[in-house]
Amino acid sequence: MLPRVLALGLFGVTLAACEKPPEPSSAAASAPAAAVNPFLAPSPLPYGLPPFDRIEHAHFKPAFEEGMAEEQAEVAAIVANAAPPTFENTIVALEKTGAVLDRVSRVFYALSSAHTNEAIRALRAELAPKLSAHRDGIMLNPELFARVSAVFDARDEAGLAGEDLRLVEETYKDFQRAGAALDAPARERLKELNSLLAKAGAAFSDAVLAEVNASGVIVEDESELAGLGADRRAALAQAAAEAGLGPDRWLISLRNTTGQPILTDLTYRPLRERIQRASEARGHRGGEHDNRARVLEILTLRAEKAALLGFPDYAAYAVANQTAGSPEAVEAMLSQLRPRAVANAQKEGAALQALMDQQSPGETLAAWDWSFYAEKLRAERYAFDAEALKPYFEMNRVLRDGVFHFAGVLYGLRFEPRPDLPTYHPDVQVFEVFLDDAPKGLFLFDPYARPSKRGGAWMNAYVSQSRLLGTPAVVANHLNIVKPAPENPTLLTFDEVNTMFHEFGHALHGLFSDVTYPRFSGTRVPRDFVEFPSQVHEMGATWPSILKNYAVHYETGEPLPAELLEKVLAAQRFNEGFRTTEYLAAASLDQALHRLAPEALPEPEALMDLEAQLLTDLGLAYAPVPPRYRTPYFSHIMGGYAAGYYSYIWSEVLDADTVAWFKANGGLTRENGDRFRERLLSRGSSVDAMALYEDFRGAPPSLEPLLERRGLRD
Repeated sequence: MLPRVLALGLFGVTLAACEKPPEPSSAAASAPAAAVNPFLAPSPLPYGLPPFDRIEHAHFKPAFEEGMAEEQAEVAAIVANAAPPTFENTIVALEKTGAVLDRVSRVFYALSSAHTNEAIRALRAELAPKLSAHRDGIMLNPELFARVSAVFDARDEAGLAGEDLRLVEETYKDFQRAGAALDAPARERLKELNSLLAKAGAAFSDAVLAEVNASGVIVEDESELAGLGADRRAALAQAAAEAGLGPDRWLISLRNTTGQPILTDLTYRPLRERIQRASEARGHRGGEHDNRARVLEILTLRAEKAALLGFPDYAAYAVANQTAGSPEAVEAMLSQLRPRAVANAQKEGAALQALMDQQSPGETLAAWDWSFYAEKLRAERYAFDAEALKPYFEMNRVLRDGVFHFAGVLYGLRFEPRPDLPTYHPDVQVFEVFLDDAPKGLFLFDPYARPSKRGGAWMNAYVSQSRLLGTPAVVANHLNIVKPAPENPTLLTFDEVNTMFHEFGHALHGLFSDVTYPRFSGTRVPRDFVEFPSQVHEMGATWPSILKNYAVHYETGEPLPAELLEKVLAAQRFNEGFRTTEYLAAASLDQALHRLAPEALPEPEALMDLEAQLLTDLGLAYAPVPPRYRTPYFSHIMGGYAAGYYSYIWSEVLDADTVAWFKANGGLTRENGDRFRERLLSRGSSVDAMALYEDFRGAPPSLEPLLERRGLRD
């Protein structure tokens, strides 16, 4: 199969019983790689689950080397075929290449995000230019492109249709976008650029993770933790102990976002300020983790790559194969939303300042005050405290009676625990998935934050569904919930509950895939479409019948009181100006940065001044609401979402319109679920994304439901 960028994004003894990868055993190191390396043959486990209990760090590099060599030989055989190029001997043959490389890449890059260590990071840096060169060796092979072009040119007379025809057309586009049509000198320069970008991207990612771990705020006076309950203080003390800080210390680890959830509850303002400033200083305070030079290197290299491929800037290159089509289309949408969002945020800020004037006279609203006073105002207006909700959201109950129940009601899915199957960490749970009692795949649930795990929440596929390859789906959700002390339950915030439903939407997109070719499987859809199904599934978190099923007090078994439920639902649009503004600030920065010419980029020490100027020019410079991500730790756009962070709001237009359709057509019925699954979720990218949407919806998407949801109507 064509080379892929993996990781949407341990070993030794057994992965289910160790916290970090030990060194490979001497026996494994001395045995012939082919005899012991589990990546060199299909997994014998159900559904092709990677045999984590057999995987050692020493297996990765030889498997990558063998995988690249194998794929090179497979491609060489396609090129050397004396028969005229056909769909089967060229396009389908390409889809079948690279099995070993695919297996090892999926595991390695999943673990580099979910359970990394120094050895993995070092190997990732070493592999980045090699894999980039390997991909270029295929995608920039002129003889291979000649065969692909021949099949493309003859597609009509060959009578190709449906998924076969789309595979030919999309493969041809892949080669064109990779630079296969360039002349020889340009192809060589493109290879250099790709290698440099791979190195810089890996270095940026490693620095972000290292900086998050290095930027934790240490508290030495417990009185500063006023506002936190005993359980949360115990969790912070445990984190400090695990970090080797000794007794009477509390460690507040940072999330990758600018805003930190703990600010909602801390009453001691100087500590809130210290946490906020530590968060925003990441990546631009000097030292080895400073990312400013890396950001500018990446932006410069991307701009040159785009120009080489005939695009005016990298944003134009990145958006050309998305549903938006052009940066102008993206800007047309963002420009409609920005002034409305900021106006709402300023109204919200004025209300918060009024509350501060009552409770803390003389203080001016700052970014570190927003969530704290917003929670107070929420409680005042809706008469409930977010902390009062947490006892009703015990994690395993939310998963079993919320997320899984929702999938059962809407789609007929059933989930059976498989504790017999190996995992890479003891916190990971494995479930076998059945659709109307027919085996469908495996779902891995990895909920807790740890130093070896990057921030945020995401889904990845260890095995992608494909009828051609005979593979079902093995998918995983990764969250970053703070793990409580062993004797305490895991109680979630409502945002964490919503995230569980969101990420599970991605998992369903992978599990429901029913396509022939791996090129189109699961979530391999346009980037500005991929968030749409996951956002739709957030509706399960607040759908009254679903919420009542899982929102049960973990101690008493009492359901969430009806009046509290009503207040939760009524409060959904509260603080929406803030949420929309912080997101739009990040999305607009992403677009603006990727539309700059190299000569417009500053020196590293002026990067943050450039960011500030761009926010001002875009009308988003409202100090109490900083961007959701500042540029030096904006992992999305320095990685796979380059010039694509707008995708979340673009997808939400489709999401809001779809949820409105569900509500207008009888709600969470099996008939509605089957329609959504069969017409859209199962099709991957085997059909144009917007064609799939309109086939499901029966009409083009409307912006009105989104404006209504976010309170952005004029």
